Amino acid sequence: MAKIKTSFFCQNCGSQYSKWQGQCTACKEWNTIVEEVIQKEEKSDWKTPTSAVKRSSKPLRINEIDVTQEARMNTQDEEFNRVLGGGIVPGSLILLGGEPGIGKSTLLLQISLKLPYKTLYVSGEESQQQIRMRAERINPNSANCYILTETKTQNIFKQIEALEPDIVVIDSIQTLHSDYIESSSGSISQIKECTTELIKFAKETATPVILIGHITKDGTIAGPKILEHMVDTVLQFEGDRNHVFRILRAHKNRFGSTNELGIYEMQGSGLREVSNPSEILISKKDEELSGNAVASTLEGMRPLMIEVQALVSTAVYGTPQRSATGFNAKRLNMLLAVLEKRAGFRLGAKDVFLNITGGISVDDPAIDLAVVASVLSSNEDVAIPKDYCFAAEVGLSGEIRPVQRVEQRILEAEKLGFSTIFISKYNKIALKNTVIKIQLISKIEDLVSFLV
Repeated sequence: MAKIKTSFFCQNCGSQYSKWQGQCTACKEWNTIVEEVIQKEEKSDWKTPTSAVKRSSKPLRINEIDVTQEARMNTQDEEFNRVLGGGIVPGSLILLGGEPGIGKSTLLLQISLKLPYKTLYVSGEESQQQIRMRAERINPNSANCYILTETKTQNIFKQIEALEPDIVVIDSIQTLHSDYIESSSGSISQIKECTTELIKFAKETATPVILIGHITKDGTIAGPKILEHMVDTVLQFEGDRNHVFRILRAHKNRFGSTNELGIYEMQGSGLREVSNPSEILISKKDEELSGNAVASTLEGMRPLMIEVQALVSTAVYGTPQRSATGFNAKRLNMLLAVLEKRAGFRLGAKDVFLNITGGISVDDPAIDLAVVASVLSSNEDVAIPKDYCFAAEVGLSGEIRPVQRVEQRILEAEKLGFSTIFISKYNKIALKNTVIKIQLISKIEDLVSFLV
């Protein structure tokens, strides 16, 4: 038996100290430093399957390194594949975080049930019967998914050795504990040790491991920041539990872009992939109503058409109200000031309410023109034709500024049947033979002349 060693860790940021102190010097939090046992006994390495290939490490000239790409594993989920960059890379470690109740376990159980590979789903939070009840409403006919309820890593590796799965899912990393560390589950030492053991297993056997991670009240993944550095991919599952849409983003991806995102819709039978979110975010209506405008925005690399709604009315209580849902309220005030100064509209004594439909939040400056158009439409009570859309930024001097990847926005608008798109005349466009009419404008006055 080795000598027991202890150290002091900050439970907020993971910083290590040799002795206890009241305040963490790294994150400035008080009373977050606790003592933890960092070594209990000598480690005995888990048995590596005989199929694992061990390579001797030696320096190679960079142009001699084999760059043959290993085939990615298709998850049968187009949105998940898109975010990962085409599928799961063998031997990779993927960390999925998100708010409690957002649907992390449902997403990974759903993918595990659809996978054409032998999958081991390890749960430290639910019993096998509870997981089976959830699986009944998602996909009860899967024959490749095995469920294990266990929190001790040594026992998990014994079952992995016997089953030899192609993919391992851990729900969640904060519930695991190792015999080599004598501290409670979820502590800094346990999370680091369990993750290290899983990384060693994944790299030596080329078996991908997907971890679910809890998050703190600030929205960051619980545990030390080094956890995100250790894994290959960090995914964030976002959304408002009061709305049906969920967004999957990659905050880190060693094998693909972090600009892609996946969109899901929460239903009673699980999460449904949304391949064309624009059709859902734009309301279907027969009559044209004032105050509605459609903007072409980008979420990562993906173009979306969203509907902007504005309501302008006379202020009843003297002081006008400014309210924005899904849009930056300060930016709304700026655009209203531009309208008043450059276009001559007197909005200082009027209430202005703005809403981005679908319950999503947008910070793309390209929706500025749609916001201005919807405010003008509501103020004048003139409906904007429903086959018009907008994609441009508005400057403080009233100029219409160009936005990035405008060609991608134009093609998305054309695909959805819009007849006209308003963009800045300073955008350089190489598209030819487009059906959609591209209306170039340079000043906010040009927009007013078109709409009013």
